This record gives sequence, structure tokens and C-alpha cells, in this order.
Amino acid sequence: WANSILFHDELRMQFVRFFARPDTFSLGVCNGCQMMAQLKDLIPGAENFPRFVANKSARFEARTVNVKVERTKSILFKGMQDSILPIAVAHGEGYATLDNNEIDGMAKHGQLAMRYVDSQGHPTETYPLNPNGSVGGVTGLCSTDGRVTIMMPHPERNLKAYNHSWKPEEWDEDGAWMRMFRNARAWLR
Repeated sequence: WANSILFHDELRMQFVRFFARPDTFSLGVCNGCQMMAQLKDLIPGAENFPRFVANKSARFEARTVNVKVERTKSILFKGMQDSILPIAVAHGEGYATLDNNEIDGMAKHGQLAMRYVDSQGHPTETYPLNPNGSVGGVTGLCSTDGRVTIMMPHPERNLKAYNHSWKPEEWDEDGAWMRMFRNARAWLR
């Protein structure tokens, strides 16, 4: 997908113009995350997005895991910082090629959006809690202005409360990930 954009001049320029507009935002989930990471040269403030390669387990991983939403500039995660939430994963190539120095730099600039965590809420590289083995549990990032967010897990699979085996009573019918999509709508106003 990325190459069909990168190597087609007219299409490439359409994406450049889209990402440059201040009234747009983008979300890349799973394959979309991989694609947008490869388009990083077209996205202002995304120059340090990693590549996503084969999981350390060398398997396709599909299950529910816990993630923590970090203090981030992502417009999608407004008001969700420090939340620890269950989320679906389904990927074979989700390992983010980042080292600790790159992760620290991205965290400092509000680009680190989400990490896999253990039962105590600590970032983890331990399998199976971290399905791909990414350093520091990194699984979600955003551009420096927060308008482009990429992530490996699937929030769209946990939008409703009935998608969870347990939920707090105050959730009513919405799952916790619905907030992300409501944030997008609010930002558009």
C-alpha cells in the first residue's frame, strides 16, 4: 500500500497535501499502522516513526491484552492518559523497531501514545503480555502535533461494553475505546 502511494507522483502529492492540512487527522491501526509508518516522510512530525517487523514470537498473535495510554499529544487520546485498558490484538508483524533512546525522545515530545503493560501497569516486553516483543512495550505513537496516530492493537474491536468479559458499571453500554472516537469527533468541531 505504501509503495503504491510513494511511487505514484500524483497520489503521493495528494497525501502530502492531506497531511499538511491543519484540519485533518489520521488513524492507522494494524496494517494501517505499518503503512503510515512507511509514509513517515510525507507526514510532518512523523520522521521518527519506526518500521514494524515480525513479532519476536515468530507467530501471528490474536488475543486481548492490556495497554496503558501514555501522556501524549494524540488528539484521539485526550483525557485518556494513564488509563489501563483491555484491547484486541491480531498481527504477525507488530514489533516496533525502536531502541530505548528513541523511545525516551518520543516520550519527551508527547509522541509515545500507548504501551503494553503487565498486571501492575508497568510497560512490559514479557510474552504473552506483550504480543510482539517491542522494546518498552511500545505499541502506539503519534506525530509531534498529535494529528496522526498509529497503533498496532485494534480499539475498534472493543467499542461496546459487551465486547469485554467484565466492565465497571459506570461504562453503561460504551466500552472505554469509544472515548477515542468521540475525541476525534470533538476535535473536528
